[in-house]
Amino acid sequence: MAKQSKPELRVIGWREWVGLPDLGIKKIKAKVDTGARSSSLHAFDLHEFEKEGVKWVRFKIHPLQRTAKRTIEASAEILEYRTVRSSSGATQLRPVIVTQVELLGIRWPVELTLANRDEMGFRMLLGREAFRRRFLVDAGNSFFGGQPKRKKKLKSKSQSKQQPAVNHTTSEP
Repeated sequence: MAKQSKPELRVIGWREWVGLPDLGIKKIKAKVDTGARSSSLHAFDLHEFEKEGVKWVRFKIHPLQRTAKRTIEASAEILEYRTVRSSSGATQLRPVIVTQVELLGIRWPVELTLANRDEMGFRMLLGREAFRRRFLVDAGNSFFGGQPKRKKKLKSKSQSKQQPAVNHTTSEP
């Protein structure tokens, strides 16, 4: 019996910058988690509403880690509610949405649970169901898709008088 060849899969790292174009997010840093089955997106201020008889949710997102400077408002149709067990063992009923994810030039639909991830290290968790049969994960590397260009931080007049010129950058997608 001839061995079937598997399609060649692209490699991603344990963390990657991904896009969520349907939600207006160009880049968000995601933890690629082979131990998590489902994917999750940091969302807060959730408000459910009906649109033509279908349940939707409006929510806000802080797409950058460790800062609340930038807020994006989005809405999406609710697929269902799912009970999710966190790494600490606590269970929570969360709304699930389906949205497009973009990574390494590939775009596909992914189910995302919405949860407040302020206390977590990453604003998004990409679980194994999202990348199954699409990518292989190199757990020792990151950012195979590259990193967003960094914007230069403007120096205040008091900084430039007190300190020699140094380029300060921030990580903003």
